Amino acid sequence: MCLLLLCSAILVHRWLPGSMNFRKSVHLSLQGVALASGVFGIWTKFHGEDGVVANFYSLHSWMGLICISLFGAQWLMGFLSFWHRGEKRTTRVKILPWHIFLGLYTYGLAVATAETGLLEKLTFLQTRRNLSKHCPESMVVNSIGLGLALVSGMVILAAISPKLQSSQSHVNYSDKKSLSND
Repeated sequence: MCLLLLCSAILVHRWLPGSMNFRKSVHLSLQGVALASGVFGIWTKFHGEDGVVANFYSLHSWMGLICISLFGAQWLMGFLSFWHRGEKRTTRVKILPWHIFLGLYTYGLAVATAETGLLEKLTFLQTRRNLSKHCPESMVVNSIGLGLALVSGMVILAAISPKLQSSQSHVNYSDKKSLSND
């Protein structure tokens, strides 16, 4: 659910029609719900039978903790800089490329964390239940993993690609002489 909200928030900020304040508020809200669901997921894992330390044994768990920490810092920075308007415009202009980079990096890290979680789950299934490498569960996990990789590539491409604008906005009317010679 967290990944779905993350990619929705990225696409909403970039492609949703409406005013900039509306897009920013929807983006901030979706990111906030994604952050809350990620924190809730980690909190429920900590309150399991094994305790806190027993849950940090794999790459997946460490990546998840790093990802949620980066995501929380990114959300707070975005709220303070772009929504709360506590910063001057020049500061916000300087922060924006870093905000975009860290946002897309955190999204990519969340996808990688989900991929390692899928691999971890499949490994547990194969070792505990003596499943073969070509079982239906393996095909499902691999299909989900490939789907996540493809969707994340499309989301990142949509986030960094320029918006389509009408051809009239690209015509330079001050240089009519060179246009008539072509």
